[in-house]
Amino acid sequence: MSQEKTERQLNLVICLLSTRRYLSAQEIRATVHGYGKADSDAAFKRMFERDKKELRAAGIPIDMGGHDAFSEEDGYRISRADYGLEPIELLPDEAAVLGLAARAWRHAALGGAAADALLKLRAAGVPVDSDALPAITPVLGTDEPAFLAVWQAVRDRRPVGFDYRKPGAPEPEPRELEPWGVVNLRGRWYVAGYDRDRGERRVFRLGRIVGEVRVHTSGPPVQVPADASVRSVVRGRPAEPERPALLRVRADTAHGLRRGARRIVPGVDPGWDLLEYPFTDEAVLAEELASYGEHVLVQSPEEVRSAVVAHLRGAARNASAPSDADAGASGEAPAEPARRGAASSEQLRRLLMLVPYALSHDVRVADVAEHFALPEKQVLKDLSLLWMCGLPGYTPGDLIEVDVEAAAETGEIIIGNADTLAAPLRLTADEAATLVVGMEVLRDLPGVDSAALERVGEKLRKAAGTAVALADSVDVRVELDEQVRDIQRRAASALDSGQRLHLRYLSGYEDRVSEREVDPMRLVLQDGHAFLEGWCRLREDVRLFRLDRVLDLTVLPVAARVPEGARGRDLGGGVLQLSGDDTYVVLDLEPAARWVTEDYLCTRVAERPGGGLRVTLRTPAPAWVSRLALRLGPGARVVAPAELAQRVHDEAERALAAYAADR
Repeated sequence: MSQEKTERQLNLVICLLSTRRYLSAQEIRATVHGYGKADSDAAFKRMFERDKKELRAAGIPIDMGGHDAFSEEDGYRISRADYGLEPIELLPDEAAVLGLAARAWRHAALGGAAADALLKLRAAGVPVDSDALPAITPVLGTDEPAFLAVWQAVRDRRPVGFDYRKPGAPEPEPRELEPWGVVNLRGRWYVAGYDRDRGERRVFRLGRIVGEVRVHTSGPPVQVPADASVRSVVRGRPAEPERPALLRVRADTAHGLRRGARRIVPGVDPGWDLLEYPFTDEAVLAEELASYGEHVLVQSPEEVRSAVVAHLRGAARNASAPSDADAGASGEAPAEPARRGAASSEQLRRLLMLVPYALSHDVRVADVAEHFALPEKQVLKDLSLLWMCGLPGYTPGDLIEVDVEAAAETGEIIIGNADTLAAPLRLTADEAATLVVGMEVLRDLPGVDSAALERVGEKLRKAAGTAVALADSVDVRVELDEQVRDIQRRAASALDSGQRLHLRYLSGYEDRVSEREVDPMRLVLQDGHAFLEGWCRLREDVRLFRLDRVLDLTVLPVAARVPEGARGRDLGGGVLQLSGDDTYVVLDLEPAARWVTEDYLCTRVAERPGGGLRVTLRTPAPAWVSRLALRLGPGARVVAPAELAQRVHDEAERALAAYAADR
């Protein structure tokens, strides 16, 4: 934002706050400094419309009303009652959880809104502690391209249109939806609402929306039924009855299956155990069992056994098919997509927060810079612009008084004649919602004071007023089973007491359990999963351990000793840590296997005829992709590297031979 534009918009805010009547657009053009540079009526109209839109986006309520009794022309003003943030006082424990709630959005699409919310609260003198509780890290991901447009449609109560690809469908279908709200369930975002095409309530996973979301800005706003519970709509599909499958499993293998088994009978044959495993969907179970290759043999029911054999035959057939020679099948590293740079904070918002904070506190330049996380040079630059703004007339008695020389030489901030901007700016709907939703995430973390959460939630809702209504249309909750919650609680206890942990840990890449001694550093919630981050003494490095893969956790009577130079991982790019030694694997996916791009990081995705995809996965463990290919069966083919395709073929053939011999 240019200095000239910031100055004009700040002058507009001051003018509209100070007037008691609605001012016409032409009065604003004639009196507010900056609009005189518009060389035509059309240029002024474009400039004024942009300014109004940006000010409203910042939470500044520009009202419209009749200019006078003799004219139909619209007029504009800012109501002081709607402009200012209601007073809010926080206790230290409340300030800690509020700062932690904002941190949940740090790496997400609404990270800027959460950061702006904290700045506005600080401008009002609220002691938000964004550095409190460093041992707890909630992270909300919003990787789906459709997220922001759907969020804004829910906020503004606008219907949307989009193309949606159902699992297994070769082509996406156009849908028209009246959105009621968004839900994050197990790390995935969904939108629920009324499907105009189907005439009923429906749920759509945002990751399956293809292309742009079309927001309909004309027509009546969406009416959300009073009995509409967004979360219940998402979870409202009735559960299917479970059936048991009997599986022969090699000793010390298939640890993921063992964890979900109802019953395990060890040693039914030399080197084999018997598992009773519950399932609801025959095809889904066949895929899961096929991924274990020759280590798992289905005893019953017969239809599941036949499904697994057919699945493995498809995997073997695909793995032996000749590879085409088109580009991109070499398995070499593709060019990394460019990352979009973070947008800088807008100077106007800073000024509207800086003034009330400086007027209500005896602060210096260094204090303001620390409080708002700004360089001191930027604070001085903002103060230099501030003294050029004020009430229409712009005489010395109308302008804001700022002692720029004192600020530059001694750091002292002296501001006068700025009563118009003395009230701290209210929160926008996005800003209020990010804080409230972030606090909901914290309910799933041990070590967070639930009483403080309740108190600060009530205070925030009261201070934010109607701006917080959006939060009622958003639901985020990490669903952990009781076993994982128990491990999480014990890990949190060890973290608090500074004790070392012993873990029996199931590798996410291999069907292998390792013994680890870990000095805990923090607990993390990300992508719908709970993690423990700590110094792994086996690897001599910082590692993240997914708690649903911890088979056993023991608190050791030994003090944790994290090396002085150890640092927590930057989770901005997700949990997966990339390395220059990673292998690039190229897969051809059938339409039914497109979900791979939703669940795994793909560095390249290209459409293929018939609705399939060619994707490139980046992994430090190619053997894991072999298990994935067995799971996908006839739905995927390894294109490159060739040795991995051969491995998939050999593993599928060995599993088929084991089934043939098991009669």
